[in-house]
Amino acid sequence: MTSKKHHRPDYFLAAVVFALLTFGILVLASVSAIFSQEKFGKTTYYLFHQLTKGILPGALLGFIVFKVKLSSFKKWAWFFILVNLIFMALVFVPGLGITSGGAARWLNFGFFTFQPSEFLKLTFIIYLSTWLANRTQKSSLKAGKKKEKPTFLPFLVVIGIVTFFLIWQLDLSTLGIILVSALLIFFSAGTPIWQNTFIFLAGLSISYFLIRLFPYRLNRILVWLNYIKDPMGIGYQLKQAMIAVGSGGIFGLGLGMSSQKWGFVPQTMSDSIFAIIAEEMGFIGSSLLVIAFLFFLWRGFRIFKKTSDKFSQLFALGITSWICIQAFINMGAMIGVVPLTGIPLPFISYGGSHIVTELIGIGLLLNISKSIKK
Repeated sequence: MTSKKHHRPDYFLAAVVFALLTFGILVLASVSAIFSQEKFGKTTYYLFHQLTKGILPGALLGFIVFKVKLSSFKKWAWFFILVNLIFMALVFVPGLGITSGGAARWLNFGFFTFQPSEFLKLTFIIYLSTWLANRTQKSSLKAGKKKEKPTFLPFLVVIGIVTFFLIWQLDLSTLGIILVSALLIFFSAGTPIWQNTFIFLAGLSISYFLIRLFPYRLNRILVWLNYIKDPMGIGYQLKQAMIAVGSGGIFGLGLGMSSQKWGFVPQTMSDSIFAIIAEEMGFIGSSLLVIAFLFFLWRGFRIFKKTSDKFSQLFALGITSWICIQAFINMGAMIGVVPLTGIPLPFISYGGSHIVTELIGIGLLLNISKSIKK
């Protein structure tokens, strides 16, 4: 009896993502009700928007990519990132781009808006995985001889293009996530250690330069080191987040019982939502959320280790690292472990673009898991 080429997807991975989405809906229903009522006269506007403009289209697109052959994504990887970069440039076109907080990062097409840099996280992973897989496979075609194809300089060029667009949009947080994920993919492709070390040190040097170049980013570092120094100014968000986290204690105040969400903690629906989770659900509830992401990390890493195709390996690693790095940075910022970054908590924070992108990524990760023999 011959074995089937395709097997069952990773149901454990699907289950933890479903649990995170469900948890996110419950939390958002609690956090957003105040702002919905104040701005739109009803308590469910933001929740309904999250469902109809984020979760539902994301789940539909995730299911579609789950069914499509992975070879199709390899074939069109260059097209995906090219279109994405064009959208990145269009945010500066008057009438199309939306500027908020001094940064142009959104596109407005009338009936919907989206943030191209969120999709860049995924399209860049697709492109980089395809490119490196092709390079490393072609380098070992001759038996007994490994003819090394140049990867170092072309990799730097590609990274440089992405870096240019994100610096142009003042989106260094997204750039950091993309660069770390890219370095992990580059390292896992079997590239020399010295190249990885050089890229890592160069990344640190460039980060230092960009922090010095933009004073508000230097202020974020200083606030992280000592937020009490200016508690009503640049240290306000971190101070209020720490108050929210500390107020939750072990068991929390109860779902919907947060006092900090009443305008005290900035960006409660997006960047700071973990602080409200810790306040309402306490150490136990927030720890369970951390455990859920650790479980996601384990299942994603398992897919990476067990798949035999090079492209699938790098792709699975890229998706897993992107989502987990973003999650742990977001949660870490709310407890003072890392500086404030302004990135959403995957599957939880309000925002359509990041939810849609993440669910497409999950659909692709589950697609890869089908090729693993259970």
